[in-house]
Amino acid sequence: MLKILFTLLLFVLPWTVLADSALRAFSSDGCSSFPDGTLSQKTLWRDCCVNHDLAYWLGGSYRARMQADAELQQCVKALGQPTLATIMLAGVRAGGSPFWSTDYRWGYGWPYWQDGWPRGYRELTPAEAVHAKNLLAD
Repeated sequence: MLKILFTLLLFVLPWTVLADSALRAFSSDGCSSFPDGTLSQKTLWRDCCVNHDLAYWLGGSYRARMQADAELQQCVKALGQPTLATIMLAGVRAGGSPFWSTDYRWGYGWPYWQDGWPRGYRELTPAEAVHAKNLLAD
């Protein structure tokens, strides 16, 4: 019996570890805990937030996060909301760190823990990039 259990563990454990490090399908809640628009235009900047969520879902380098945040700010500003764009930028800079264990952190599509450490700012491997592209194509 022990031999059978050991054999099962040898075959199941590596797949479990691999599954735990896999990128989940993309999901977005719009502007998270922030309104998606004004009272009269309820989804005015929602698309800006969904595009920003796509970048945050995937994660990557610190430079990529800075670019994603700047693009959010520019998108909201282009909608005629420059003050709000600055407030939103401050919010994502403070609350979107990959080191917070939240469902809206930088790289939220990946498990928080990888190789015993928070994923943090990590360039995607070529295999991870292909996996992400396939998930988005589905």
